[in-house]
Amino acid sequence: MTQRDAQISRFLQGAGWHLAQRAPLAGDASARQYHRLHLQGLTAVLMDNPPGTADDPAQFARVAAHLASLGLSAPRILAQNLPAGLLLLEDLNDGVFARILANDPAQEITLYRGAVDVLAHIQSSPALADLQNLSAADWAGAAMLAPRHYGAAIMGAPMNEIALESTLIQAISHYADGPRVMILRDYHAENLLDLPLRTGLAKVGILDFQLAQMGQPAYDLVSLLQDARRDVAPQTQAEMLRHWLDHIGATQTEFSASYAVLGAQRALRILGIFAQLCTHHGKPAYLPLLPRVWSQLHLNLAHPALADLAKACASLPPPTDAAIAALRSQCKTRP
Repeated sequence: MTQRDAQISRFLQGAGWHLAQRAPLAGDASARQYHRLHLQGLTAVLMDNPPGTADDPAQFARVAAHLASLGLSAPRILAQNLPAGLLLLEDLNDGVFARILANDPAQEITLYRGAVDVLAHIQSSPALADLQNLSAADWAGAAMLAPRHYGAAIMGAPMNEIALESTLIQAISHYADGPRVMILRDYHAENLLDLPLRTGLAKVGILDFQLAQMGQPAYDLVSLLQDARRDVAPQTQAEMLRHWLDHIGATQTEFSASYAVLGAQRALRILGIFAQLCTHHGKPAYLPLLPRVWSQLHLNLAHPALADLAKACASLPPPTDAAIAALRSQCKTRP
């Protein structure tokens, strides 16, 4: 038994779950691990978030409490040891949007409409206090993961980031840097669940929100509709955009440039993250998603307001089969 295993055992014993059977749940791109616990017909979820990693379990607990105060379905925290990075969570079961829609695509509009309603409720409510609030330069800097880890790894040499970063700063400042709202940042079909036994906004379960911060209103909508992991039907995207505009009282013309700028920023950052997960962390499973993210990037860059940004992105290589093979060849071996 490792020191970590012993620490987890003591935590579960203190919570009364030490006799539970454990089954691993699918993880994500972070260092966190999840296990479903089964004990006498009851279930719970163990979040194992080792200290020293990027995500903060205390922030998860704080955001979860805030979302619950808004009448939303974040997992209740049943027990916690924050210094050890251990949380015992309410089990919201397996109704993940992505899994439901893989079997029944006809539910997409219904599920996504509920997700948009939840998003509008979060943004129209008072935000959690003391959330990080990044500048336009910070947002643009985060997108430089694309030339730094994606482009450079494919081309075999560092790329010049200066023009791309300065052009993106200008675009964000001009089109998307207005009043801020609380955003969850990873608001997409693998982090949302259908809870049919609940009513109203509580029918949508919410996961993976510990990176919540202040941001632009369009950001989480981009995350939902321009999903890096699955294709959202064009009809669904169009209808959800109309539904969102009804919520915020804006027109398509007023909103479209902000949506496109934030879509481009997010796509650039994700290209870099997925490449970095392979080359630095030994996780090549995200490489097949690069063509979808590339398509999303260029869909956003086609907006007339982003002509300069499109030119600045022209030096980035497309994720061809050869490019993906080049990234895969640099994949770090995991210990």
